[in-house]
Amino acid sequence: MASVQQLSAIKGAKVLMVGAGGIGCELLKTLALSGFEDIHIIDMDTIEVSNLNRQFLFRQAHVGQSKAKVARDAVLKFRPQISITPYHANVKDPDFNVDFFKQFSVVLNGLDNLDARRHVNRLCLAADVPLVESGTTGFLGQVTVHIKGQTECYECQPKPTPKTYPVCTITSTPSKFVHCIVWAKDLLFAKLFGDKNQGNDLNVRSNDTATSSEHSEDIFELRKDEDIQQYANRIYDHVFGHNIQTALSNEETWKNRNKPRPIYVKDVLSDEPIQQNGNTDKVLVNDNLSSLSAMTYLGLKNPQDVWSLKENSRVFFAALKLFFSKRQKDIGNLTFDKDDSLALEFVTAAANIRAASFNIPLHSLFDAKGIAGNIIHAVATTNAIIAGLIVIEAIKVLQKDAKNCRMTYCLEHPARKMLLMPAEPWEQNKSCYVCSETPLLLEVNTNRAKLRDLVEKVVTPKLGMSLPLITHGSSLLYEVGDDLEEDMVANYAANLEKVLSELPYAITGGTIITVEDLQQELVCNINIKHREEFDEEKEPDGMVLHGWTPAAPAAENNKEATDDNGASTSSTSKSAPEAMEDDDDVTILEPGVETVSAAGKKRKLSDGPNLETPIDEKRAKKIPDQLKNDDDVVVMLEDGNDDDISSVSVIQ
Repeated sequence: MASVQQLSAIKGAKVLMVGAGGIGCELLKTLALSGFEDIHIIDMDTIEVSNLNRQFLFRQAHVGQSKAKVARDAVLKFRPQISITPYHANVKDPDFNVDFFKQFSVVLNGLDNLDARRHVNRLCLAADVPLVESGTTGFLGQVTVHIKGQTECYECQPKPTPKTYPVCTITSTPSKFVHCIVWAKDLLFAKLFGDKNQGNDLNVRSNDTATSSEHSEDIFELRKDEDIQQYANRIYDHVFGHNIQTALSNEETWKNRNKPRPIYVKDVLSDEPIQQNGNTDKVLVNDNLSSLSAMTYLGLKNPQDVWSLKENSRVFFAALKLFFSKRQKDIGNLTFDKDDSLALEFVTAAANIRAASFNIPLHSLFDAKGIAGNIIHAVATTNAIIAGLIVIEAIKVLQKDAKNCRMTYCLEHPARKMLLMPAEPWEQNKSCYVCSETPLLLEVNTNRAKLRDLVEKVVTPKLGMSLPLITHGSSLLYEVGDDLEEDMVANYAANLEKVLSELPYAITGGTIITVEDLQQELVCNINIKHREEFDEEKEPDGMVLHGWTPAAPAAENNKEATDDNGASTSSTSKSAPEAMEDDDDVTILEPGVETVSAAGKKRKLSDGPNLETPIDEKRAKKIPDQLKNDDDVVVMLEDGNDDDISSVSVIQ
């Protein structure tokens, strides 16, 4: 039973929820049933069929509608007396500025990507509004509290970035199924159905520039004198046969690797007609093109079956045929969407055929969707537990009881008979450039690097600024905004192409520049240190930023995929829970994971963080002494919103 003080804090609170997905639905329900009377929700996404198994405020009839608005309507049916204000919008829209955030008592985050999380963190700091972060992936979950001046901010600790692969690995020497998925999704699918003007390495993988024009020019263009089946045969033979045969000609590549085998249509489907038997008019559901299915066309039923090479080839041909016969208008503008049945079937089949060529185990459509869509399948119960913990921490915050706030981790396997593990929040990281305003140091060759390099390699991706403004002393070098005069826009565009040392107010060694984001109300000073040479392999950006909290390495055990509700990934130690598979090459994970070990000792809040310590060891120091267990390691993903986070995304 809530105390009078708690009830007073709850009823007088004005709460902002960001995200109405897996955690968001449970959170909104729990807030309403706990007595909160003024709730605002921001979510830019619409409801997908794949949301319905765990986002219980939504029904089949709601597919395609705004998550925020439908969630509001659903909750008002059983709590009609409360006020819920939905915003079907991006939290990074200019309307949601610092003044907007200042009106709230607390912000509860359930986002699906690191960029938006950082944005909300900075707005909360600027508005001096407490933030409660959360995330789930499968059976794992976490809730953390961030209060300005009292605890660390969301960016005080590093967040892992997605694992990336060299193009040569994807196109020439894949060794894991995830490599084949990336190849099929980002290269082959994009080449066949996406923007034809974008460059792509699929035509020929060879050092032989004298390759015949048949194999090097317009290979992916449908010719006037061929039908779809002939075109499909030619594409199949080119990417699975000719390209592999060409790659084999480089003997040096295969000295220490297993050689792949070229696969041609005649080798796989020689004993049957290439044309599939079926009626394409029967494979549409409610005339919805996204439901078009090659599996239905071919009579394949179970998505968890692993197709043979022949079956994958038949799916490949059927999917390509259906794209050209039923979705011709889309070709040239398509991007991969895991909820597009035909696209997923095509990518799965292509990835499996390539896997067969390179002696990599084949995977089912179900597994391929998990990898291609960055999914660890969500568990509704975990979402409900985390939503309850969010509300508990929010009530503490509203009662000004920060000393009793806890970071709570939900484990898959008990640690000392505990599935919920509390830990004291960390204090502010004194070296955090976001909440401590600590100057940064940038090593760069000022005679070679352009201002564009600074913006695109540091300011936007590393510092996470949406509307950056760069000044040197009192001189404005660069600015982004909709209200700029044309001559200013032209001037800033010209500056982007200038070498740093040749700018109107030169940036050289010893210079201090200021970078700020007016929307986030964040200001950061950067000391410039000139450096002549950089290691192209270890320092590919040609510049090195010191003093920020870089992404933790996507260590040796990153998951191949994340849950389809949010946005995070994981890197774990060798003793991580069994659910977190060992995999040293993972790319499709959204940033935002932290790790916790139950084996460590409680860290004194007065102890400043040691940035040289790996994140899992640092987090381990926060676990109470009585929970010591050398085998218990928790990997936490941070997220919350939706399962369609392209390129990745996902934890709740």
